Amino acid sequence: MRRWFETIELSVSRGIATITLNRPGRLNAFNACMLDDLMAAFDATDADDEVKVVIVTGAGNRAFCSGLDLAEGADAFDFGSPEDPSAGSCRVQRDLGGQLTLRIFKSLKPVIAAVNGAAVGVGATMQLAMDIRMAATSARFAFVFARRGITPEAASSWFLPRLVGIQNALEWCYTGRFVPAEEALTGGLVRSIHADHDLLSAAHTLAREIADNAAPVSVALTRQLMWQMMTSSHPMDAHRIDSRAVQSRGRSSDAKEGVDAFLAKRVAHFSDRVSVDMPDFFPWWSDPPFT
Repeated sequence: MRRWFETIELSVSRGIATITLNRPGRLNAFNACMLDDLMAAFDATDADDEVKVVIVTGAGNRAFCSGLDLAEGADAFDFGSPEDPSAGSCRVQRDLGGQLTLRIFKSLKPVIAAVNGAAVGVGATMQLAMDIRMAATSARFAFVFARRGITPEAASSWFLPRLVGIQNALEWCYTGRFVPAEEALTGGLVRSIHADHDLLSAAHTLAREIADNAAPVSVALTRQLMWQMMTSSHPMDAHRIDSRAVQSRGRSSDAKEGVDAFLAKRVAHFSDRVSVDMPDFFPWWSDPPFT
């Protein structure tokens, strides 16, 4: 299955969805249309039980995403004043990148970034809500906000220090310099580095391992258990929800199949679907309002 949007391409093959940022003439620069397209693409992958894993990459060989499209010139970051009636009742215009990372954060499928070339500004921060980042040797990351006279966005002040530590996060944001793939690996931003021509193949190999061996409902629950517990104040919070999850999954057909497959030394064939078989306590958290 292949579906084209205005700024991205979505394809699904053998349980793996690939979302390609597809504005190569603009180095896959981000704009409001790309936000809408990506939100729709993640809605589609969540709703499709055939999709087990999502890979996000960029078209061409120069950039994953060059950041916000600056075609508007000096006003590119001017989203209106708090008193602007168009801002609505919140009186604050919601950051586009933050809307995207919060949507990725809620994904029911694992998300792998295959970072080819430059990832600048929102091109870097949109990846922070993805689960695994794999980089080409040509990949470079730049958190350029202070160099543009603005501040980090896309909820990166929440995500980035948790991924790379406060020292790396602050240095990279203070300087706004390009961080090469090797430094990103050492700093914990990326999982692995691959030759440019091997990157997508390596991402698909990892995705294939997940898609072929893991129960989709268990993966969806695991993803949210890990992310949601990152800010918990006590391990008892995890114990409470772990207990509910283990009890729910323990009596599922997937659990029986997993044990039978292990004893028979065969590959498991899990039948539970994310669309209809999530436990009744999911989601167990509530999204705070935007004010």
